[in-house]
Amino acid sequence: MKTLLPLILALAGVVLLAGCSTPQTRIKKNPAAFDRCTPEQQDLIKQGKVALGFDVEMVKLALGDPDRVTTRTDASGTSEVWHYETYETSDGAILYTGYYHHFWGGPMYAYYLDYPARRAVDHFRVAFKGGKVVAIEEEEGY
Repeated sequence: MKTLLPLILALAGVVLLAGCSTPQTRIKKNPAAFDRCTPEQQDLIKQGKVALGFDVEMVKLALGDPDRVTTRTDASGTSEVWHYETYETSDGAILYTGYYHHFWGGPMYAYYLDYPARRAVDHFRVAFKGGKVVAIEEEEGY
């Protein structure tokens, strides 16, 4: 019985880590998209960073799926904006950051829902025109 508990805990840890999406796990899932990138772009993707001119697949490799998508229209035309959000408590304590936590505990429940005073903070935005990144906005401190 004493050896069973550490084994169960180790297995639970492996399952949790396997669920986390990182640039490395996303690269393994889509090596063809990664292989067509330049060495400089590959270095940025491995660091979880994006640059102007990246296409949709490259941004997904670096950052994963966006938390939400909006359309922006201005004098220069229409662009698609990907938003990456963090949930915080009313006093600024971070509850989560990253798309993975949307489904923590099952598809119908995210643990941060237990905080009624939570607020979504749009900490990173990527704008696309014609399928290419044309703007990147990042909040400091994230």
